[in-house]
Parts: sequence; structure tokens; C-alpha cells
Amino acid sequence: MNKTLVTGGAGFIGSHLCKKILESGKKVICLDNMFTGTYDNISELFADPNFEFINADVIHPLQIQMDVNEIYNLACPASPIQYQYDPIMTTKTSFLGALHVLELAKKNHAKVLQASTSEVYGDPLIHPQKEDYRGNVNMIGPRSCYDEGKRVAETLFYDYRRLYGVDAKIIRIFNTYGPHMLEKDGRVVSNFIMQALNNKPITIYGDGSQTRSFCYVDDLVNGIIAMMEKEDFAGPVNLGNPQEITVLELAELIIRKTGTKSKIIYKDLPVDDPVRRRPDVSLAVQKLNWTITVPIEEGIDRTIAYFRSRH
Repeated sequence: MNKTLVTGGAGFIGSHLCKKILESGKKVICLDNMFTGTYDNISELFADPNFEFINADVIHPLQIQMDVNEIYNLACPASPIQYQYDPIMTTKTSFLGALHVLELAKKNHAKVLQASTSEVYGDPLIHPQKEDYRGNVNMIGPRSCYDEGKRVAETLFYDYRRLYGVDAKIIRIFNTYGPHMLEKDGRVVSNFIMQALNNKPITIYGDGSQTRSFCYVDDLVNGIIAMMEKEDFAGPVNLGNPQEITVLELAELIIRKTGTKSKIIYKDLPVDDPVRRRPDVSLAVQKLNWTITVPIEEGIDRTIAYFRSRH
């Protein structure tokens, strides 16, 4: 049986990925240190005999006692509140985590995929962002632990590919949302929905004109798996929704969908917060035959329903 390791598998995206891979009939080993992952996210998976959970941290060498065929490396806190909590640990997770999954892939002759991020582009000077854009990143700012950590992880993946012939692949994830997001993770979708459900002021940082592109988690997971299955293609490849909306438009959409009495308030924009963010996904369309299937109105409905069920 094909054995797949998912690091960060109890997190927001990782838990959806584990479930999707299990549905395809493969054995899944979910490894997570539970810093941002939760047992709730994977509770339904424990009933599957092909699911195994390991509580461990990727900053340490991986003690996996079985051969694995595929490794998805999603281990890293991904929201500013989470990754700035312990920035040194974030950098270690990005670099050492990549190193250790690559060593395991090398030992097992396994395919390995790095979940990188649109943050490697920083506050971009070109729009939309294509994979050959090298970015506009502050290497000493409060977000640098994540931005530069992910950039050096990409470097390591390509060096293992060049030096050792490891079948290493890179995706760059743009803003993603959906069920299993943490209520207090500081991301704009979960922030707005929780504020709306509690009839609290909806907080916009800046004037709300900054843009984001929001991809529903099911679409992202389909793209991640398509990348792993694609032969002779290493990436990097952007995965995200090419539909761009302003943060103010998102707030207004969530106010309308929830029927909240919340009012919008404005605060100062955080340091190094990108003004515009939208992927060019033409490479993913061409190479992976991948496309967005869940429009934002439908995805926001599903996400609101998830948070209501926990509220």
C-alpha cells in the first residue's frame, strides 16, 4: 500500500489533505506537534485503519519506522499571530523541517512536496505575481521569520533536487480559507466571521483598499495532490484564486452573509503587510489542469456555517 506522510497534518490545510488522501485508498501518517493543529481537525480520521498519528516536531530528525512513498511538508505556523509568537522557532521549523523531510525522502526514494507561500513574494512590485518573480521581501522585519524561512526552504528543496536527485516539488499557497481554521488565528476571514457572529466591530487594518485573493480549501487540496502526482514537474507553482477583492469588500460580504449588527472600524496597517496579492495561476492551469471550482460566495457560506456550528 502507498504510504504518505503529511507533516502539519492536524492543521487547517493538513487535516483536509489527510482526509482526501485517505479517500484515495492510501495509508496516511499524520505528524504534528499540535502547536496550531488540533485533535478536533482529525478526530473523524482515527476510525480509519489506514490513518496513523504521530505527535512530533519536524525541527528534530524524523523517526519514521516505515518506508514512505510520498511526503507533504505542511509543518509551519502560517498566520502572523502564530508565526510571530516565537519567530526563532518559526525559522527553525521552516529550515530544519525542510531539511529533515528531505533527508527522509532521500533515504526512502520518496517524492516530497514543500508547501511554500505567496509570502515569498513579500510586498510585490509586480501584479499579479508569477512564479519567476523574485519578490520584494524585508529580511529583518517582524514577518521575516516566516517569509525568509519559506524562501530558504525552497532553496533547500532545489539543492536536494540538483545534488541528490530527490523528486522535490514546490507549491506556493495564496490566501486560503474554509473549515478547520482556528477562531483566533488572526487571518482576515476567520477574524471577520468571528467578529460578525459575536456582533463585535469588524476590524480593518489600513483603509480596506488592500487586495487579497481567497481560495477555498477544497480547491487548494486538489491542486496540492495534482502537483504531487504530476511527473517531471518540480515547480514552483502558484496555487490560489486569481479573483482579487479588497479587504473592505470581504468585510461587506461577511456582514451581508451573517446578518450581523457589526460595524466596520479601521486601524493602522501592520508593518510589511502586502498592499496587493493575487496569483498568476496560468502555470497551474497548464501543467496541472487545475482550476477554481468554489466561488467565494459559496466558500464563505460554508465557512460561516462551520464557525456557527462551533459558536
